[in-house]
Amino acid sequence: MRRVRVSCHSGYTYAEWPRSFLWQGVKHEVESVERAWREPGRKLFRVNAADGSLFELCYNEEDDSWSV
Repeated sequence: MRRVRVSCHSGYTYAEWPRSFLWQGVKHEVESVERAWREPGRKLFRVNAADGSLFELCYNEEDDSWSV
């Protein structure tokens, strides 16, 4: 997994869902969240980008970082 910058919606808690992310110099808008789940210390999201690409994003709560 590689680190990535993510803009996310945060309401009641941080990182409720990703809105967009910068991957390999390209900004991807999140069209929809296909699946969201938790693992110990992590929040994971399978997202569809506006260009039709499918990505899996992971928020690591321990070190406050995102990866793809």
